[in-house]
Amino acid sequence: MSGNPNPDDLIDSASVLARWQADERRARARLAGPGKIAMQALAQSSGLEFLNRIWAGELPAIPIGNTMGFVAIEAEHGRIVFQGTPTADYYNPIGSIHGGYIATLLDSAVGCAVHTTLKQGFGYTTLELKVNYVRALSDAVGPVRAEGKVINVSRQVGLAEGRLYDTAGRLYAHATTTCLIFPLPV
Repeated sequence: MSGNPNPDDLIDSASVLARWQADERRARARLAGPGKIAMQALAQSSGLEFLNRIWAGELPAIPIGNTMGFVAIEAEHGRIVFQGTPTADYYNPIGSIHGGYIATLLDSAVGCAVHTTLKQGFGYTTLELKVNYVRALSDAVGPVRAEGKVINVSRQVGLAEGRLYDTAGRLYAHATTTCLIFPLPV
């Protein structure tokens, strides 16, 4: 087996990278500045409508996304994709991106996947997050995406799974979550 990469893989990865970068520019251009959102604004929309209002710039952007440099790229009922580019700012002492960066991206993806399914007047909180790290992530990787998908949502519990991968489709981590669903106190 040769140690040289397949040229077709490099071309495919380069085209995916260009598309991802364009997707991120479009997503960031729509966002308002980060800020805290009132509970009343959360209660006025379904989960997906609420998130779409953030991404359309009608509500403040999510502060953790601003702090950690990630943004939502796609969302639909039961599924969401966040994108971020790990930098040296997120390194741990052993020379790779800190697991907390990865866990935060995946927690956002799996939690917001559940959020997209909620009816107006309902919220959620994470009860459990389990992350499995598959390979080390470095700042040389470039952008990564955290995709969250709902497994099941009932009246009180939401379950979702997520994957963190790069432009070549390499998996870096995967996660599952259990979320508590509850009526919002408004």
